[in-house]
Amino acid sequence: MAIFGSFAGVSAQLPQTAGFAAGLEYVKRILEEGTEERRRLMAVPVGVTTKVDLKDGIFSLEEAYWTKPDSEVRWEAHRGYIDLQVVVVGNELMEVADLSDLTLEEDLSPPRDLQYYSAFSPASVLRIGEGEAAVYFPADGHRPGLAAGVSALVRKVVVKIPVGPAAV
Repeated sequence: MAIFGSFAGVSAQLPQTAGFAAGLEYVKRILEEGTEERRRLMAVPVGVTTKVDLKDGIFSLEEAYWTKPDSEVRWEAHRGYIDLQVVVVGNELMEVADLSDLTLEEDLSPPRDLQYYSAFSPASVLRIGEGEAAVYFPADGHRPGLAAGVSALVRKVVVKIPVGPAAV
């Protein structure tokens, strides 16, 4: 099941494999004021996601967006990647549920590692703020980017770690 909390707390709970180590090191640089990685994220235009290749199939999606109301966010999951989602600016709600409780609605694999699921309730709700993280495994359905009341600007990094020996 998902792991969530402060970035330091989440980092301490993850296995020290090559995949997680590379992702965690990258996020540390994004969270540090004055780094090239942080400057790049802060320059991402609102509504845009940029992809940054890290190594060994690990990549990052750097995003800037306004959180959305419940009716505009779909449930999703990924079979081939583990998501390490870290909010750098702002805060959002994320919902999480066991994938076995969800009904597949649309499968965009391949070429994208993305499956959408029908609406589900009740789900666990996480409030993720600046410097906090959530890790979603293939068994975790999730709905990130939800507004916590009013819409808010979020700058976030999502590190995609391939499922397999390097990750776990």
